[in-house]
Amino acid sequence: MLFHWGILGVARINHAVIPPIHESERHTLLAVASRDKGRAERAAKDWSIPRAYGSYDKLLADAEIDAVYIPLPNALHETWTIASLRAGKHVLCEKPLALTPASVDRIAVEAKAAQRITAEAFMYRHHLQTIRVKELIDGGALGRVRLVRGVFTFTLDRETDVRLNPDLGGGSLWDVGCYPVSFARAALGEEPVEVFGWAEQGGTGVDEAFAGQLRFPSGAFAQLDCGFRSPYRTEIEIVGSEGTLRVPRPFKPGLHETLLLDRGGTMEAIEIRGDALYLGEIEDVADAALLGKPQRVSLADSRGNCATLVALLQSAREGRPIRL
Repeated sequence: MLFHWGILGVARINHAVIPPIHESERHTLLAVASRDKGRAERAAKDWSIPRAYGSYDKLLADAEIDAVYIPLPNALHETWTIASLRAGKHVLCEKPLALTPASVDRIAVEAKAAQRITAEAFMYRHHLQTIRVKELIDGGALGRVRLVRGVFTFTLDRETDVRLNPDLGGGSLWDVGCYPVSFARAALGEEPVEVFGWAEQGGTGVDEAFAGQLRFPSGAFAQLDCGFRSPYRTEIEIVGSEGTLRVPRPFKPGLHETLLLDRGGTMEAIEIRGDALYLGEIEDVADAALLGKPQRVSLADSRGNCATLVALLQSAREGRPIRL
């Protein structure tokens, strides 16, 4: 049985998501939409997509489409996720799923009413590297986890980039800081109880650099830095009572990765062979929709991440710790 997809928008991230849909035997990309019909037609031609629509509503009216992928600007995620659910489509929406916990709650209500799957597109969560990290932690390889440290930065020099637009949900914490926050929460398997954040604002008013700390019920801490003003950097370090684990490429792992486990001064390289990065999130939606399998990133998980990010931003604005 083929699972038919449509895409709402012609964002650059489509270049990463479309190939695994094409390559999978049980998925087919049936349509793409843009508010500019010409852009939709060009995308359809470039990617061999059969149908092009000049509005998102027209794509949602296509009864043959089972699921939609939403790569729109952050501030539009709630609106078009709910519209897609009401049209009877399953949804894979780019991170962040929404900009407030209340928005995630509204999406959850609509998903339940429609009996459709909604998933936040944290592609790294489905990769075998992330799964192996969690296995090592839960298996006691590090002892008791004391600290998770994560970084994700790159230089953004396009002044018109939507990630610098406060009206569209811009800012480095929403764009890249959400990854180390998500990783720390997933690794520890719990939600933070207190956060503190510092932001460096740019000319448009969004945070162009951010640093934060999280405190968890178990006593573990997490530290993160993210931003648009530093060279490309990604890393996760997990420090336990008996060992340290380094993940050099945590958020965009490739087909072959290496984890570095240090226990008592003895370094072990753990080789990981994974699938194409964006394939896992595509298959996860289909598994949940067709086979009833649990989602790897649940709506409760997405709500927890959103609540943490909102609290970090509040802390930076008010200059005080925020309890969750």
